[in-house]
Amino acid sequence: MAPFSDDTPRAPGAGSIAEMVEALPLVDHHCHGIARAPLERTAFESLLSEAAAPGRWHGSLFDTQVGVAVRRLCGPVLDLDPHAEPDEYLERRAELGVDEVSRRLLHAAGISEFLVDTGFQPEQLTTPDALAAYAGTTAREVVRLERVAEETIAVCSAGTFAQECRARLGEAARTAIAFKSIAAYRVGLDLAPERPSDAAVFTAAARWLSGVAAGRPIRLADETLIRFLIWTAIDLGLPIQFHVGYGDTDINLARTDPSLLTPLLRATADLGVPIMLLHNYPFHRHAGYLAQVFDHVFVDVGLAVQNVGRGGAARILAELLELAPFGSVLFSTDAYGLPELFHVSAVRFREALVTVAEAEVAFGDWSEGDAMRIARMIGSGNANRAYRLEQ
Repeated sequence: MAPFSDDTPRAPGAGSIAEMVEALPLVDHHCHGIARAPLERTAFESLLSEAAAPGRWHGSLFDTQVGVAVRRLCGPVLDLDPHAEPDEYLERRAELGVDEVSRRLLHAAGISEFLVDTGFQPEQLTTPDALAAYAGTTAREVVRLERVAEETIAVCSAGTFAQECRARLGEAARTAIAFKSIAAYRVGLDLAPERPSDAAVFTAAARWLSGVAAGRPIRLADETLIRFLIWTAIDLGLPIQFHVGYGDTDINLARTDPSLLTPLLRATADLGVPIMLLHNYPFHRHAGYLAQVFDHVFVDVGLAVQNVGRGGAARILAELLELAPFGSVLFSTDAYGLPELFHVSAVRFREALVTVAEAEVAFGDWSEGDAMRIARMIGSGNANRAYRLEQ
C-alpha cells in the first residue's frame, strides 16, 4: 500500500472513482436493530458511542467525532443545516418521529443488505425485517451463540445441556446467515483450540447451573462452554463472527487482540467455515496479518469508522489493507440503537475507500480499474461470496 497522509495527491480524473463509490450498494455484514421508542437527550447520547452515558467529567457525547458527524452528516437528511446545535437536532428528530427519521437515514445510507445480530437486548430493538423495511431492502439474522446457551441453560439440566444446545443451534442454522461469539467480552480471545469433551461440557454446565442456583445471573462466562458453542457452530457450517477489539467497559481490551485466536484459526483452517473478525480496532493491523496467512479469515474496521472521524477512518482502512488481501475485507457499521450510526458509518466508509483508492491510483500503484474493482469487492462482493448471499 502507498503511504497515506492528509496531503496524499489525488488521482487524475479520480472523480469517477468517487462517483462509483458513492453509488455503490453496501452489504452491512454486522449490525443491530434500532431503538423502537423516542429518545430524550441522555438516552440518545448514551447510544452514540461505547460510553454508557454522558459523564460527569467528559461532558456531552455530542462533543466527540461521532457526535459531530451526526450533526454534520445526518442533519441535512432531516432538513437541518449542517452543524445544527444538538438540542435543535433532537427537537427536529422528535418532530419527525422515529419511523420517518429511520426511513430517511437508512435510505440515505445506501445499504443493500443487513446482517443483523439479534442477540443483544432484542426486546428494545427492531427486528431484522423491520430494519429492512425502513431501508426498503433485505436483512438476514446473525444468531449470537452465548444467548442461545443462556436460553438453554434456563430450561435444562447439566446432563441435557449439550444435546439441547446442539438442537437449538441446528434449528437456528436453518434460517440464520451466520453465528456470532462475544467470547471477547466473556472470557477473552485466548481460547484453547481443542473441541471440549462431553465430560468437560457436562462439568462446566453443572458448575454454571450451581452458580445460577446460588443467585448469580444467567450469564455465560465459561471458556469450555464457549469453545463448545464455537465447535458446534463450526459443525453446522455457517460463517462465525467474533467481536474483536474496541467495545464497552465490559471488555478487557488486552484480551481482545485477534492474534490470540491464532491456535483456533489453525485448527479451523481446513474446515470450510469462514471466520469473520469484527471491528478489530486498535488491532486492525494484527487482523490484516491474520487475514493474509489464513485463507478463511475475513476482516473489517466497523465500529471504528464511525468513531474516529474522516481522517482517522482513511488511515485505519489503509492500515488494514497493508496486509489483508482485498478479497478478505468487508464493510460493517456495528450500528446499534440509532439509525444515525448506519448513515454516519456508510458515509465515513465511502470517504475512506475513495481516499485510499485515489491515493493508490495517484501514486501509480493501482489502475483506476483496479480501484473500482477493489471497491466493489470490499463494499459488497466479498460479503456476497463469504456469506453465500447470492444463493
